Amino acid sequence: AIGVSKQDIREQIWDYMESQNLADFPRPVHHRIPNFKGASRAAEHFPGLQAFKMARTIKVNPDAPQKNARFFVLESKKTLLVPTPRLRTGLFNKITPPPGATKDILRKCATSQGVRNYSTPVGLDSKVLVDLVVVGSVAVSEKGWRIGKGEGYADLEYAMMVSMGAVSQGTPVVTIVHDCQVVDIPEALLEDHDLTVDYILTPTRVITTGCERPKPAGIAWSKISCEMMEKIPILRSLRHREEQAGKDVTLRDGPRSTPGAQAAPSTARSPQDPAPPESGSVPPSSVEIGNLPRDVRVSQLKRALSALGVVPSRLTWQGPQHRAFLHYRDPAEAQQAIACLQGFRLGASTVRVVLARQQRAGDLGGGHTAEPLPDHRPLLAHD
Repeated sequence: AIGVSKQDIREQIWDYMESQNLADFPRPVHHRIPNFKGASRAAEHFPGLQAFKMARTIKVNPDAPQKNARFFVLESKKTLLVPTPRLRTGLFNKITPPPGATKDILRKCATSQGVRNYSTPVGLDSKVLVDLVVVGSVAVSEKGWRIGKGEGYADLEYAMMVSMGAVSQGTPVVTIVHDCQVVDIPEALLEDHDLTVDYILTPTRVITTGCERPKPAGIAWSKISCEMMEKIPILRSLRHREEQAGKDVTLRDGPRSTPGAQAAPSTARSPQDPAPPESGSVPPSSVEIGNLPRDVRVSQLKRALSALGVVPSRLTWQGPQHRAFLHYRDPAEAQQAIACLQGFRLGASTVRVVLARQQRAGDLGGGHTAEPLPDHRPLLAHD
């Protein structure tokens, strides 16, 4: 159709799936990757792909229709990586089922709750190699053109994996959809940053697209808004790295002096802000992490902080009180750490993260200060 847009195609698919009752919870399917009826059956084709058999590490999106695909990866004892929803904390998590897990437990690990409970973050420095990528789609064509729900996360996740060296042009991409989501998509709608797919799995078919259009070659910074940068901490880390490497990292809505500048707190204080610390209190560049699980070790916390790119210059561990204090070089770094750690889980607990403004220095007694962590170049530059 003349003048058809990606959004037109999305709306047609969503409307059709709703009118024909082709989706399970959550409904309505609008603005989502549809959890279509028959998703488990479509995923049953997945282990039969040669690309699956050869893969050791597989990244699968966290959406409901790919739950069975995640289960097959775990059942085959392959490494499962799942992106953090909306990339709020890091890029992706490795799902580690408990030792001797039964099929029932593996199925639980493949649910969104299981992904939260059995995951450890994978950092920028992990040198992970992803052999196979699974993405959700709203619409896809037999040629391999793909349309997501319009927020750009799948394209961005892939581009970030390219920047990390985790994937290459030869890494196969699979999508799992209902038959009605396979439609004609005009090639004119595709942009350089759009991810294409090599295999389409539906309840009735396995489609090998033979797509030769190049996949994204990295992050297209000119397509990234400052708002997105503020929402996605790991994107700021990657931007700083690429800037250090001499790449053009100008954003869509204008130049910024440094990636970290966005995270710097305002000097103006709103009425609900806590008062400035009294003399003798912990400086505002310290962060308190509370609600730590009883059995967690300081080494686990250090690994998680490293994976998220928020390594402090010093760490005070207070295991018996289920908390730790992270000491950063300046308030901007501390604010950055808080943004990265929101909603972060260690074991089965969501940790509590606050700026340690009102902790007096005396309150730090009873813990031990870990040796200064190895000197590292901060991932983010600050003024």
